[in-house]
Amino acid sequence: MQPSDLPGWRRGAELTGRRLECSALDRLIRDVRSGSSQALVVHGEPGVGKTALLEYVAVQALGCRVIRAAGIQSEMELVFAGLHQLCAPVLDLLDNLPAPQRDALRTAFGLSAGPPPDLFLVGLAVLGLLSEAAEQQPLICLVDDVQWLDRASAQVLAFVARRLGAEAIGLLFTARAGSTSLGGVPELALSGLQEADARMLLNTLLNSPLDARVRDQIIFEARGNPLALLELVRGLSPTEFAGGFGLPSAAPLSSDLEESFLQCVAALPDRTRTLLLVAAADPSGDPALVWRAASWLGIAPNAATPAADADLADFGTRVRFRHPLARAAAYHGSTIQQRQAAHRALAEATDQAHDPDRRAWHRAQAAPGTDEDVATELERSAGRARARGGLAAASAFLKQAATLTLDPAERARRAVAAAQAEIQAGSFDSAQDLLSMIEHGPLTASQRAGADMARAHLAFNTSRGGDAPVLLLKAAKQLESIDVALSRATYLDALSASIFAGRLASAGGHVPEAARAAIAAPRSSHPPTPIDLLLDGTAAGLHHGYAAGVPSLTAGLQAFGTDMSAEEELRWMWLAGVTAMRLWDDARWNQLSIRYVQLARQTGALSELPLALTLRTFALLVAGDLPSAASLTDELHVVQEVTRSGLAPYCAMALAALRGDEDKVASLSDGALRDVTARGEGSGINFAEWSKALLYNGLGKYELAVAAAEISVAYDKDLANNCWCLPELIEATARSGMTEKAHRAYRGLSEVAEAARSDWVLGVQARCHALLAEDEVAEPLYQEAINLCSKSQLRVDLARAHLLYGEWLRRQRRRIDAREQLTAANSMLEEMGMTAFAARAGRELRAAGGRTHKRPAPGPSQGLTAQEEQIARMARDGLSNPEIGTRLFISARTVQYHLRKIFTKLGITSRSQLESVLPGAPSRL
Repeated sequence: MQPSDLPGWRRGAELTGRRLECSALDRLIRDVRSGSSQALVVHGEPGVGKTALLEYVAVQALGCRVIRAAGIQSEMELVFAGLHQLCAPVLDLLDNLPAPQRDALRTAFGLSAGPPPDLFLVGLAVLGLLSEAAEQQPLICLVDDVQWLDRASAQVLAFVARRLGAEAIGLLFTARAGSTSLGGVPELALSGLQEADARMLLNTLLNSPLDARVRDQIIFEARGNPLALLELVRGLSPTEFAGGFGLPSAAPLSSDLEESFLQCVAALPDRTRTLLLVAAADPSGDPALVWRAASWLGIAPNAATPAADADLADFGTRVRFRHPLARAAAYHGSTIQQRQAAHRALAEATDQAHDPDRRAWHRAQAAPGTDEDVATELERSAGRARARGGLAAASAFLKQAATLTLDPAERARRAVAAAQAEIQAGSFDSAQDLLSMIEHGPLTASQRAGADMARAHLAFNTSRGGDAPVLLLKAAKQLESIDVALSRATYLDALSASIFAGRLASAGGHVPEAARAAIAAPRSSHPPTPIDLLLDGTAAGLHHGYAAGVPSLTAGLQAFGTDMSAEEELRWMWLAGVTAMRLWDDARWNQLSIRYVQLARQTGALSELPLALTLRTFALLVAGDLPSAASLTDELHVVQEVTRSGLAPYCAMALAALRGDEDKVASLSDGALRDVTARGEGSGINFAEWSKALLYNGLGKYELAVAAAEISVAYDKDLANNCWCLPELIEATARSGMTEKAHRAYRGLSEVAEAARSDWVLGVQARCHALLAEDEVAEPLYQEAINLCSKSQLRVDLARAHLLYGEWLRRQRRRIDAREQLTAANSMLEEMGMTAFAARAGRELRAAGGRTHKRPAPGPSQGLTAQEEQIARMARDGLSNPEIGTRLFISARTVQYHLRKIFTKLGITSRSQLESVLPGAPSRL
């Protein structure tokens, strides 16, 4: 029903006392008409007038296109139901979207088959679709009762609301007070009417004088709630108006409203109550479906008349209830047997071919007890929901299927599958409840292993450490006699988890224990796959010593990606990239990090993107490309904000350390240490302390560098995990005169270098050896370090080798030779933006009688905001507006808006001029 169709008394009631709220909504409409975008959540208790304000906006939004959706409680398990409701009017614009987004949304809505779409790729598609619609006409989206939207729709719309920019879109939500699904979106709290407004509203509802005592009692009991005023008045007779007798005593508002609607429904004829029950049981609003089900129950069309006369529901082009509580009263005011009969009729009336999931859900609600046929149908629905990316819906179907399953083994299998879907969907509490449900049930060995794997993944996702290694080892052991390949993959997961947890792993899950268990794992009967090789190499290196793992790990990396699907590559890419880092294989690391980011973007696997960007950013950092690393770090921050990834700020800490930003390193590392310690992420301690050691070596604060580096390498069960900090510890202890500590650290680094044998690690080893060597052998070691580091693209270590060699030459009083090395170091470090190390080189150069060159003044890009600089760099690198929007989770229209501002600030007129005004080389990603 449109506002213009409402009775006059309802239109008046809806806006009484809402001047401030209407003014805020008027501003939102004006902003949208002028080309900006706004999102707003109106929240309050039931009946306070949230929906009325939506209707006000719909009437006032002249010149705007209005599209709508409403959350419906019984549709909460139908994946993307609410989102489809909103987007249906603009789906004709789908072909205007980039292919990955278009395909993701088509798959999500069941319009085409395809792999499960990433939820955030669906979000980008919806943002793009609404932006396309707003190109034609300013767009207002009204979404009522967010608390009853299906979870996938709520997550996508929250994502869109937080990413709006300059698209001329208004996104207005209503939600019950306390709803948290739209965190970060501006809010407007809607409270009850002031007493004067409540009196004014009450007067508009009456057509006869009212006894003052009755009036005061009604106003008191309504507590300013407009719907309560309406319902209390409708429930009183003229005699009660006059005398004040029979008024209900003060009670919780929701009870008053519910009771009022229940009484209204109870007063209807039986056939009308049954018709309302059918309509309430299927909230799609499809009148054809409702009438087919009603006919199956023998209900004639004239049964709708009493419901319409009572203003409870309208059976027109869509079936609409007057208020959600009216729907709830029609449904919950009936008996269980009556509800089952209504769902049975709806299942019979639902087309199996056209809407199998809705039919399965109705069959489940109609089932009086266990029913394997219905459970099987629900499981098929879960599979379809998963294929559309609706993990929450898949879990809901599987939970219902488990409830209807008589066989204990099948019930447990479905419950485990539901828990795994909940973990993937991020619903950790619900997953824990499902796993607790089967804790003491009869499980097969395979099911017990599956449950343990689910518990392990739950532990890893919630704490990044802790119990995850132990649980994964337990699951892997159970799988040995069931599925050798899966068992070995689970052992590799356990090793990764133990490395990640490090010193914070629970008893039984530390690196040595995980390595011993993995070494004892059964061998595959087929030729070893890259995954087998990575497992064997990782376990051998951790158990027998670093060198023992190198051959298998090298072979595994060489074969990685061959005959592997994109899904399998993504599954193991993080481990492959980290393995390349641990082998000091800079060429392979560079290749894998580029491939990882490209694969995550191309497939839309946004949940993988934080890890992919982290791996790539570190590759850029050690190469000395700090501007590109900073750009990816900013992008990573956006991705983490959108995906709510809990990854520690590894990249930001390393970037700040290389830049010599002491305050930022302190702030980031302190926060990271608190966070990773609470979550059991022991590797985070290594990297936070490594960042501090790197920073302090650059600043020349060697005692502080020693303290940080010693904490970083304190967990000595995994030499490869310490290898980045060992050079920092060697330099800091050598400069502090701690010779014994320096030599001990050097022995660890040498063990790694002699096994890995890459130019990179051998160059770093030679540099560190030179620090500890006698003067007569130091010089050739420095020269060897420079020669080896020059063979790679790793300019940070090359510049540091020049710096240390120059410092040594100055102490040898070879000032001319020292100036040559220190000039090279200072120039490279200044160019890379390594401020602290550059200052250290500058001091040494001046002491050697040389002159430092003043850094160029900041270019015009310094006037840009962080987001504008990101957009400018991406545009310079050749990315289109849609491509930039995809990376930054904003619309192409917002990108164009920012580019206009960027051109003005930089004093240019086209993209082609960006290269001349922005520092740094173009990125390859």
